[in-house]
Amino acid sequence: MRLTGHITLESLMTLEAYAKWRKVHEPEIISHRKLRSVQLGDHVNVQFESETTIRYQIQEMLRIEKIFEEEGIRDELEAYVPLVPDGKNWKATMLLEYIDTNERKRELARLIGIEDRMFVEVEGHPRVYAIADEDLDRENAEKTSAVHFLRFEFTDAICAAIKAGASAKLGCDHTNYPSHVEIASNTLASLAGDIR
Repeated sequence: MRLTGHITLESLMTLEAYAKWRKVHEPEIISHRKLRSVQLGDHVNVQFESETTIRYQIQEMLRIEKIFEEEGIRDELEAYVPLVPDGKNWKATMLLEYIDTNERKRELARLIGIEDRMFVEVEGHPRVYAIADEDLDRENAEKTSAVHFLRFEFTDAICAAIKAGASAKLGCDHTNYPSHVEIASNTLASLAGDIR
């Protein structure tokens, strides 16, 4: 998988080439995704996306759905490319993870609006709250979704601090899920690579 800075139809592998590549490189992608995942409390997992994770997601969707025609490939690009950070932000998939079905139903009702209460706090700077679910609304009056897409948009000063190695926290100040965690240094180093 060749990173180009832009995921385009021309930069994707054919299904045959990807099948061969995948056999060798899938463990690297899994490791990369794990490095960029931050567990917040017991039930929130935030997976920070990158060109690598999104390129892999697109290739996987094309493989699973056996999509090889240009129109179908363009549809996948349109769905996933907006999730790649653009140099002044971090983008993430947030998963609300509850194994028990009854607990999940109860907690998703209690956590309406959680996506808007997620924040990143870079050392020496005010909190940056997530811009959530820009593609479509993922909650209703009864419950929130178990999956949300987040964008943390940074000022130039915060970008400079991240590049300079400032520490950062990921947190949530929702009434029913107050939590924060220091982002591990190796994860933060990977995320700093998203800032230009």
